[in-house]
Amino acid sequence: MDQGSFFEEEARASAPIVGGQVMRVLVPYPVDKAYDYAVPPNISVGAGDYVCVPLGNREISGVVWGDASGDVKPKKLKSIISKYDLDPMPQEHRHFIDWVAGYTLGALGSVLKMSLSAPAGLTPPKPARGFRCNAEYVAPAKGLSAQRQSVLAVVADGKTRIASELADMAGCSAAVVKGMADKDMLEEVSVYNPAPCLYPDYENSGADLSEDQRMVADELCADVRAGKYSASLLDGVTGAGKTEVYFEAVAEALKQGQQVVILLPEIALSNAFLKRFKSRFGCAPALWHSHLTPAQRRTAWRGVAQGDSRVVVGARSALFLPYKNLGLIIVDEEHDPAYKQEDGVIYNARDMAVVRAHMGKIPVCLASATPSLETMMNAWEEPLGTGRYKHLILESRYGGAVLPDISVVDLRADKPDRQCFLSSAVIEAVQKALDAGEQSLLFLNRRGYAPLTLCRTCGHRFECPRCTAWLVEHRSSGRLHCHHCDFRISVPKNCPECDDMDSLAACGPGVERIFEEAKRNFPDARIMILASDTAESNEELKAMLDDIIAGEVDIVIGTQIIAKGHHFPNLTFVGVIDADLGLKGGDLRAAERTYQMLHQVAGRAGREQKKGHVLLQSWMPDHRIMKAMAASSHNGGRDEFLSVEAAEREAANMPPYSRLCAIIIAGREASLVLDVAKALGRTSPQGVTEDGLRIQTLGPAPAPLARLRGRYRYRLLVRADKAINIQKTVAHWVNGVKTPSTVRVYIDIDPQSFL
Repeated sequence: MDQGSFFEEEARASAPIVGGQVMRVLVPYPVDKAYDYAVPPNISVGAGDYVCVPLGNREISGVVWGDASGDVKPKKLKSIISKYDLDPMPQEHRHFIDWVAGYTLGALGSVLKMSLSAPAGLTPPKPARGFRCNAEYVAPAKGLSAQRQSVLAVVADGKTRIASELADMAGCSAAVVKGMADKDMLEEVSVYNPAPCLYPDYENSGADLSEDQRMVADELCADVRAGKYSASLLDGVTGAGKTEVYFEAVAEALKQGQQVVILLPEIALSNAFLKRFKSRFGCAPALWHSHLTPAQRRTAWRGVAQGDSRVVVGARSALFLPYKNLGLIIVDEEHDPAYKQEDGVIYNARDMAVVRAHMGKIPVCLASATPSLETMMNAWEEPLGTGRYKHLILESRYGGAVLPDISVVDLRADKPDRQCFLSSAVIEAVQKALDAGEQSLLFLNRRGYAPLTLCRTCGHRFECPRCTAWLVEHRSSGRLHCHHCDFRISVPKNCPECDDMDSLAACGPGVERIFEEAKRNFPDARIMILASDTAESNEELKAMLDDIIAGEVDIVIGTQIIAKGHHFPNLTFVGVIDADLGLKGGDLRAAERTYQMLHQVAGRAGREQKKGHVLLQSWMPDHRIMKAMAASSHNGGRDEFLSVEAAEREAANMPPYSRLCAIIIAGREASLVLDVAKALGRTSPQGVTEDGLRIQTLGPAPAPLARLRGRYRYRLLVRADKAINIQKTVAHWVNGVKTPSTVRVYIDIDPQSFL
């Protein structure tokens, strides 16, 4: 029995309710349809209501999806247990869930699970202590402390706040607030929904915008006021003030009484962002990401569903929260591959954001200094593109800052010393910055000390036993790590193959090795490694970023965690250790992503009045990416690079000129995985349709990561003309092949990764 059949049997009852209303209820499990449930006479439900239903011997939460299907006889129906006291899930959001399931070929219930990701939020929280102005209290002419005066000034607006929020706004401790309530200076009331971002101050003035910024901001605000769908690309150079511009649109949506979601690709970007948001709107936004505690998730989810949390800032999953009155979607750093979810329901949050906006008849704004080619195709006017998106451009940095000078260091001519990785030009530039009291960033997108450890005697290489990957040496922990499955072993003294002692050699650099070299060259400098290994929690990351901004660090050695979204006023030099790193391998988007990464990290230099300088170390200085980067110094090069990239994609019939779908077969038994892959290969769609449309399937072939977390993997890749319904074609094909229960077949529409 498949999973859908199992859950359908579980939804049937032994104690029928004959007659009365019957409704379909969708449950957050991997099922492809909603199931019929009887509605008890004492409950009134409609489409979108949150209900509790029986499933087997469990009681679970679900959503009423509509009228009964009639597939189940009345005597076999189970009954809805109860209805939650919560506003219904909006119709446009239910439509969105249906659409995402159909587009991604994911289970409908699995998509719902992303919207019901905090089921505890369905029930009201325990009451908290809230405080507001006591109308009967008369403040004395003098004698009140400055802190108490500040509290009274905050509560003068008549709003109720919990102690921590009120204390934060008044600049005092919660004890001061509670002490004032004890003296009847404040009225204490029960607060049942202390939702975050209840009262953002949209009337608070923002930054002084330049003329260009104001024109773009006015365009976005007009879209919000229009109350209809629109899609805009906010295309501005690094440091152009894109955030302050779209904050104007956020303020306009709040003024209209609507909710806003701002998507960020990584939680690492949220620290500086939260400061800017709080400075502008007087309170923190509601946060949504994987590091929240269960209590925080419950509060945030309920605040969104009730419409009390006005602005949500979160990772890709924040898009699927059941907003009561969503009025604006912002996708910051829209080009970032982190918006693609690679497991569970496989989707691209950037693309789904555009769909969600269209269904809700609201504006969506995609912001980036290095837009993806797909987005640029929608922003370019015909004949280059489709012109579907408004193209809003900010050509200059904010506040008079200028773009950094970018130069390429030819490593063939300026070779670092043996077992070293910093060229003389980079060393000289770092020293110049140190002498001037300025900061430097040495960028290498590779964690650890070395990506490979081998034996000099027999050539043995340390591999992960569960993945097709080398083990990465981390000197800080004395271990070899797999960055895919987190397998770890201590670095041995002897080679496990030939037993030779002290024969192991570290090959290639990671950030820890660059740290060693920087210490040798600049012994008196204060040097920090900033990577996910050194900043494992959001608090640690915040502290490290604060140290950089405060000038407590001279040289930062960082991975992609520092490449975008951060503003370091005194950082003037960026040295990229291996500018060619992302070009290795056969990824369709390798050149595009390498350019984006280099452009973003270069944008950290010279963001205020001091001129910035960037050096890219490369063994391929004549590569078109390096030439495009050098041209970026005078605000050129990017569009030329994208035009060439587009021409190459078109010649190869690759996206955005065609559609791709990846099929990944995975399982613990290699023979079964191979059998399924061959069966899919034999029946794969190939050739030309009756309408003259082309479709081709490549593979099966072992995945580049042929083994991942103990599972063997094969891949097939379908390429089809854009007019073909690739979902219908692939679903019919894959469902026609019998698959053992121990083998999983994953379907990835519009794949971003080919590993």
